[in-house]
Amino acid sequence: SLQETLSLLEKYKDDYKIICGGQSLLILMRQGLVAPENLIDIKSVKEMSYIEHDPKNSIRIGSATTHREIENSPLIKKHFPVLVEMEENLASVQTRNWGTIGGNLAHGDPAGDPGPILIASNATVKTASLDRERTLPLEEFFIDIFETALEEGELLTEIQVPILPKKTAVAYEKFNIIKNHQGIVSVAASITLAEDGAKCRDARIVLGAAAATPLRAREAEQMLIGNKIDMKLLANVGEKASEECDPVSDIHATETYRRSLVKSLTTKITKKAWELSRAAA
Repeated sequence: SLQETLSLLEKYKDDYKIICGGQSLLILMRQGLVAPENLIDIKSVKEMSYIEHDPKNSIRIGSATTHREIENSPLIKKHFPVLVEMEENLASVQTRNWGTIGGNLAHGDPAGDPGPILIASNATVKTASLDRERTLPLEEFFIDIFETALEEGELLTEIQVPILPKKTAVAYEKFNIIKNHQGIVSVAASITLAEDGAKCRDARIVLGAAAATPLRAREAEQMLIGNKIDMKLLANVGEKASEECDPVSDIHATETYRRSLVKSLTTKITKKAWELSRAAA
């Protein structure tokens, strides 16, 4: 049960890792990057696997819910089709059948797929320990590369995604060389238009694999808010996002290449979110 799990976290808090899907953790263990004394397996804690519509107008997703369950959920398809599109391109079917949304977020990989979309959707996460529960915005959950706000003895238990406001849409895309592989860069954008559809009322732009954590491009967002959107503005927004990001060079791409991708992808995805918001109820 969840209560038993929290008791184990308290008992072994000096040296443990949570395992549910293990799609990321087992790789790190095999490479010798982590060597926990204790593994606490929560795969059978069924009370942490669910997708529900909350009366407070949000979707609640248990942290042990698999990617495949999210991909096939009628509730997610109805309210957040972009999340389904993301899941369809996340790794392989085998990985999605076993890997979990909570494990993905708690892993803290800046190249993870769900983070940018969920932050763009203004999601929050719920955590629990024996002593307390707390809720915090997902964008505050990521501290640094592979580092989150989870404290010792604390477990990520739920993701809460508010139903999108009127005239709002979210779009997402990752750039990768091979389909379903980890993205070299990804961009999620949320656009909310004014009632008459003439100007942008709110915007959120989140970059993946472009910094140590999923990154809000706040200056780029401000260029949209209060203004009428056109292609010239969107091109400038892409340019600003490429200046705000802080990518690294690695075996997948150079810093310069990633900045170029951020520029073009941001322009493309904000355009898509804009077009979808114009058609939204």
